[in-house]
Amino acid sequence: MKELTHYYNKKDILFKEIKEIAPKDLKSRKKIKIYVATSIQKEYYAIFIIDSKSRFIRKNAEDLMILLDNLVSFQEHNFKKKELLISSPICSKAKKLLENDKWRVRVDFM
Repeated sequence: MKELTHYYNKKDILFKEIKEIAPKDLKSRKKIKIYVATSIQKEYYAIFIIDSKSRFIRKNAEDLMILLDNLVSFQEHNFKKKELLISSPICSKAKKLLENDKWRVRVDFM
């Protein structure tokens, strides 16, 4: 979590509260880190961190959107900002699909 706050501090985004959600709580077996955060400007963030060696493809993007829907129903809150922090290469179709759904994809994490 320290790396996450340091990463966003470089981007001039300060969080008032950050809470980690276990994928098991969302009935998922994926190896992913999920954070729910509130910024100082009272914007609610859903942050997904994926650290894998394989390419992130469109099917993974669709699974991520389903995971977000589960998170929304679990937290009973609709998030204003949806972010994917990823260290592996991403397929252009997957990136376009996420950006059309108002996701911010950041490939430079870690």
